[in-house]
Amino acid sequence: MLDDMLGRTKVESPKELFIHNLGACLTMENTVEEMLGKLIEEANDSELKQKLRHHREETQAQIRNLHQVFQSIGEEPKEQPCPAIEGIEKEGETSLRLTADELNDAVILAGCAETEHHEIAVYENLIVHANALGQEDVVALLQENLEQEQHTLGEVLKATLKDAQRSGVKA
Repeated sequence: MLDDMLGRTKVESPKELFIHNLGACLTMENTVEEMLGKLIEEANDSELKQKLRHHREETQAQIRNLHQVFQSIGEEPKEQPCPAIEGIEKEGETSLRLTADELNDAVILAGCAETEHHEIAVYENLIVHANALGQEDVVALLQENLEQEQHTLGEVLKATLKDAQRSGVKA
């Protein structure tokens, strides 16, 4: 049944697995880019809105890097299912609907932290497999994306602390 859902036979080689995971990563980044557009509208704090805009620009650059990775390995960019990011997106949407508007920033920051942790894990995995496949030029592009995700996570955690202190929550 899973084969039918994916529209293909089983992945049978390390390179095919890498290409599949790269496609899931592309789906992840495209989904994040769309989510950031929605979150900018939902955020209350102007500084948070600006940080989300900046992260959206970085995400667009990461998508371009992923397209370069596909080109480097001689493959057409093709999205693959990424259920984890769909779950994070649904969780965030549900939380925004369930909470008072004044808590939007806290909800957004929590979702951003979860997303960044997931993205970091995805890029670390892709880098390991690209190295194993001898794709050094690909590793550099993936490493660039990973470093941006790690930096963004640090920024999100700082903003979370600031938001918690502003709203009276003791960290």
